[in-house]
Amino acid sequence: MSTTQAEASPVTITEPAAPAAVGDPQVLGLPAFAVGSIALGLALVGYVPAAAAGSALPIIFAMTGIGLLISTVWAAMLGQTMVATVFGLFSGFWLSYTVLIVGLNHAWWTIPIENISRSVQLFLISWAVLMAALTLATMRLPVAYTAVVGLVTVALVLLIFGTSETSDTLNKAAGYVTLVFAALGIYLFLGAADAAAGGRGYPLGPPLRK
Repeated sequence: MSTTQAEASPVTITEPAAPAAVGDPQVLGLPAFAVGSIALGLALVGYVPAAAAGSALPIIFAMTGIGLLISTVWAAMLGQTMVATVFGLFSGFWLSYTVLIVGLNHAWWTIPIENISRSVQLFLISWAVLMAALTLATMRLPVAYTAVVGLVTVALVLLIFGTSETSDTLNKAAGYVTLVFAALGIYLFLGAADAAAGGRGYPLGPPLRK
């Protein structure tokens, strides 16, 4: 081959592939979910007087709602569709709960006093239906995730009847269920943290649907 031919030959330059994005949004989203659930559960079971139930809102808004929103964006950036969906829905739940309670306490929504109970039921029923659907949607995931969402649905149903019947017993029962799914959230967080630190994670059970 002549020098001229060598100079005319095309040169292919292969650029190195960009490194794949890594990380697990669950290590932030799960503890954010758990701490808000603990605060709400304690408020519902009467750890603080009913008049001071709003003491849970700073945690629920600033950590749970916003923390889950950040986790949603993180999961979406990694292409983790189901994780982003679950965290996004729960972020919406906790943030809308905060807006509901603060708005009612400050009369932002101009709802007559006699209609407040029914308005709260509307909120609870709407989210109970969606969480029931999300429970079905998670049945291909390890059963621990389905159990968390299923227990959230149970707590919401108990609150619906507790609100409609003005029943402290049902509201407290919802609080105990809330503490149970908070404990499951902590277990899931510890498993995700163990895996993120190089461990094998914790057993989460087989999915209910293959």
